[in-house]
Amino acid sequence: MSSNNDTMGKTLLVTILLCVVCSVVVSAAAVILKPQQVANKELDRKSNILAAAGIADPSKSVDELFSQITTKYVDLETGQYVDVPAGYDESKATKDPQQSIALDRQDDKAGIKVIARVQPVYLVEGADGSVNKVVLPVHGKGLWSTLYGFLALEGDLNTVVGLGFYSHAETPGLGGEVDNPAWKALWPGKKVYADDKTDPQIQLIKGSVDASTANAEYKVDGLSGATLTANGVTNLVQFWMGKNGYAPFLNNLRAGEA
Repeated sequence: MSSNNDTMGKTLLVTILLCVVCSVVVSAAAVILKPQQVANKELDRKSNILAAAGIADPSKSVDELFSQITTKYVDLETGQYVDVPAGYDESKATKDPQQSIALDRQDDKAGIKVIARVQPVYLVEGADGSVNKVVLPVHGKGLWSTLYGFLALEGDLNTVVGLGFYSHAETPGLGGEVDNPAWKALWPGKKVYADDKTDPQIQLIKGSVDASTANAEYKVDGLSGATLTANGVTNLVQFWMGKNGYAPFLNNLRAGEA
């Protein structure tokens, strides 16, 4: 009996030691790998911004290309540039009532409930300091997920350069077609606003856009079999380009008052 107890005790001790060793190894690996994970995430962010702006170039490094871009931060309520503390994270800011804006249902076209008051914007500037392009983070609900991406505008702050999503869980072959290069190629040249620069007109439609029809410049082909995802894309773009999103900033930028 005593021998059996000794054996069980040794087995238990070995099991505990193995658990402790494994836990230490996993923890150490997480600590060691975290800087690389952070660096990879930052590289991916920069790559997606460059792609939306239409200045990605596989022959050059991402950091070299990104040196053309100036990152600034905008208070959505005032439409003005503001300074932020080092390490500011807009996703974390949404959890702080002092740094976020809770959206009323009638204003929450993108279905996101709350937004950070201060958002990053990415400017491609000319040698004279003029803004050639601006890249804006956007997100909103699709069918199965929240889509996160970037919308880039030309220096006129109305003509689309590109739209790309870097994170979503829409259905492959249906809503997931937002990743299809052929569909993304439909966006450049489209217009966001008509006369009212706080009321975006751009939208996805059912079927394909006939270039000869009225207001074709504000319309983009829909996603076949994915009406709800298409509606979500329309809603998120219109929200972020509207009065509760970047419209106050873009109007200030047009007037040279940002």
